[in-house]
Amino acid sequence: MSQQRSPLGYWLAIGWAGFLLLPWYVQSGGFFDFAWLLAWADADAAPALAQAVLHGRWWLLPLALPLALPILLLGRRQDTPAAARLLILAGGIGLAWLALQGFAVIHSGWGFDILARTFGPLELSQSGMGAGAALTALALLMFTGLGIAARGAVGGDRFVVGAITLIVALVAVFIFFPVLRILAGALQDSDGSFAPGLFAARFIDPRIWGLGCVLEGSRCGVAWNTLALALFTGLTTTLLGLAFALVATRTAFPAKRALRALTILPIITPPFVISLAIILLFGRSGTVTQFVADLFGVSGGRWIYGFWGVWLAQILSFTPIAFLVLIGVVEGISPSLEEAAQTLRASRWQTFTTVSLPLMRPGLANAFLLGFIESMADFGNPLVLGGNFQVLSTEIFFAIVGAQFDPGRAAMLAMVLLSFTLLAFWAQQRWLGRKLYTTVGGKGDSGLAASLPTGLKWLVLGVTVPWAIFTAIMYAMILFGGFVELWGRNHSFTLRHYEATFGITQGQFGLVWSGTAWNSFWTTLQIAVIAAIPTALIGLITAWLLSRQTFRGKGAFEFGTMLSFAIPGTVIGVAYIMAFNVPPIELTGTGMILIIAFVFRNMPVGVRAGVATLAQLDKSLDEASLTHRASTLQTVRRILLPLMKPALLAALVYSFVSAMTAISAVVFLVSARYELATTYILNRVENGDYGIAIAYSSVLIVVMLIVIGLFQLAIGERRLGRRSAAPAGFTGGVR
Repeated sequence: MSQQRSPLGYWLAIGWAGFLLLPWYVQSGGFFDFAWLLAWADADAAPALAQAVLHGRWWLLPLALPLALPILLLGRRQDTPAAARLLILAGGIGLAWLALQGFAVIHSGWGFDILARTFGPLELSQSGMGAGAALTALALLMFTGLGIAARGAVGGDRFVVGAITLIVALVAVFIFFPVLRILAGALQDSDGSFAPGLFAARFIDPRIWGLGCVLEGSRCGVAWNTLALALFTGLTTTLLGLAFALVATRTAFPAKRALRALTILPIITPPFVISLAIILLFGRSGTVTQFVADLFGVSGGRWIYGFWGVWLAQILSFTPIAFLVLIGVVEGISPSLEEAAQTLRASRWQTFTTVSLPLMRPGLANAFLLGFIESMADFGNPLVLGGNFQVLSTEIFFAIVGAQFDPGRAAMLAMVLLSFTLLAFWAQQRWLGRKLYTTVGGKGDSGLAASLPTGLKWLVLGVTVPWAIFTAIMYAMILFGGFVELWGRNHSFTLRHYEATFGITQGQFGLVWSGTAWNSFWTTLQIAVIAAIPTALIGLITAWLLSRQTFRGKGAFEFGTMLSFAIPGTVIGVAYIMAFNVPPIELTGTGMILIIAFVFRNMPVGVRAGVATLAQLDKSLDEASLTHRASTLQTVRRILLPLMKPALLAALVYSFVSAMTAISAVVFLVSARYELATTYILNRVENGDYGIAIAYSSVLIVVMLIVIGLFQLAIGERRLGRRSAAPAGFTGGVR
């Protein structure tokens, strides 16, 4: 470690820049408005030192001490025990004081009653932390990481320790802190008083755990409904995603690209639009229902409203997630292993079941876990199609926004949902066990992937092709709905929905963006692109840490990265309001809170995809690079990242389209300045403007397909040996 160039000087410069130069508090116009440059000495825009000296906020002055202590180590060895203690002391004291003063002094004076009683009222106040505080906190955090590395943690690798420290801090601030704020309400009554007895009464409610559906033929409790739906959805989406991945990589199906595009379509559609399309196809007055009734004289009934309808909608919505995870795993299986099995006279079926399929276990487990969690947290599909079939996510929503307004019950239901997710996570780990699934090593790979057994090939084609046709019909109906007056009643051709939404007219001074949706469209596109990049990077770095590094608290670290994915979006939205509506971190009403919500809501997809891909990459690749004196950062950037292109693409695509189509997590976070496309569409659906909602959704689908294509071009494909060669015929090979 002593041969590595220490980054301490850089972090000192960053910390002091935040303390001396940048505005300490959040700016009403945003940091990049740069209006604070003209009002640098004002109380609202001044940096920390000026706030303390000129404006009486003396509690900021002690932060200069932990920023100054590491200066003593410049030009000295920083891998000694004394240097490690100094860095950890400076970082720890600085972060502790930063958090303490942030909670102690808020916008109304003292933040704790005990301080007000002890010192009397405080005339001064402070708003949320801004850019200066963020840079100072980052520098203090890195001081701590450098100190921990100097003590020899994780081999003394500064990059690894710094990455772990940063991600732990981000997870603690933007996942654990908001969740703990709302879960604390489970132990409180309506007045905010501590009431554990009320929590017990809420927990044993028969509406949650009732088994009447088994014993009496009545409705089950929402907990069992949610668990059964999640198990069915997770299993179905995993199998269907695997079938599409096999068709895309192991057959020469002529319409393979179209099949892949149709697989991705549901993930780039707002969930309530999928539900609306299902209703208009299979509802009591739906197109298919009426056709069957006219042909056979059989009434369709209301089967679509309940378990089966929600299940169908979730399969459409979440199969793409399984496909994105599994396609990289299937592509990563080494052909040499399959060729070795066939050399030993194994049949194609034996090769697939004993070699290929076992090597897919990490991908299958991760795909199931993601499908299970997505089903647990799904809000839009059960809300539209649930009928009398209640699940935890909708119960939580109505407990928060309904007439009852019982945040304590919502918090308790969230704890139940989280328990189910932890059980699935534990089961996944038990199923994978301690086996190795490495398929890509440091040696060259010159083989071609084995063709599928004939029966399996026709089975996956027999499943995927009809499903793709059904998906195409459904999206044709959605597209059709944007060009008619009123879908289902008046099918006269019109363009008025598109004109009202995305109209451009000629005004006195040039073109006028007259459509009502332009503001929400550009806002959504900008926020989604910005959020996609850190989502993918943080997710893949986290996956690399989980797969390649060993450190204390690794299990808790992995759980923390998955926590936000397990909590329903409605709860995340309310938790962010509760946590970030007041100092020390004040973000509500800004675009930043939307970006942060998207980053940490969607990060687990990148983590799971990265873990599944890295499970196939031999650690000897890392070791060979490090042996040739490459740094850890160079090894990740030059060796592993090119081999993780499928996971990187999956993370980018999913985070982008999720930000474009999310509704439950952001319905409480949007503001007049930052309206998103999904909230605009939801308002149109609530007003009965189905044509406008469908027209907007159609435009979003086209835009997202274009952006996904650009992501694909920018990232490229992972090439392993000759596996990019075209197959000779329909019976085998890969694309």
